[in-house]
Amino acid sequence: MQGDVTGTADWPQAGFPGIRINPDTLMPQIVNADAVEEALAASTDPADHIFVLLVEGHASEAAELLAEARFKDPESFRLRIFEAEVLSVTHRMDRAIDLFRQLLAEAHGTPREALTLQFLGKTQYVAGQTSAAVKSFSKALDLRVAQSADAAQIYSSTVALQRARDILDLAC
Repeated sequence: MQGDVTGTADWPQAGFPGIRINPDTLMPQIVNADAVEEALAASTDPADHIFVLLVEGHASEAAELLAEARFKDPESFRLRIFEAEVLSVTHRMDRAIDLFRQLLAEAHGTPREALTLQFLGKTQYVAGQTSAAVKSFSKALDLRVAQSADAAQIYSSTVALQRARDILDLAC
């Protein structure tokens, strides 16, 4: 791919072309701007645009687009995930974690549970709640394996869990 950032081939996929998860920060990062631009041009899903705005660090623009999208589709689980993500990137971690826990309760026993646990773990990790993040990532990984999820999702959970465990071990 043209425009790839060198050394990111083994980074977990973030679910959008040209974006991968940085294994140190556990945050999505653009590794191929051309691929992102091409995928955005082809997308009609506002959630894709919201995600890219968040990755680019444009939280206020993402929040505006999210408000419009939620007005049109207030029950969208994906948009509600992004609502919690907006809270997280604007450093309102307690509110983001509370919303992820609410979403987790709704997703319990469904295929969305692992995804929600992964997002919750990432937010806990960023908030410095490493022990809680390890638990969330571990549960997400267990569910993904049990559900025979896509290998990229299992890999993402594995990398996140290992990183959180490494940080926890360093703290001891």
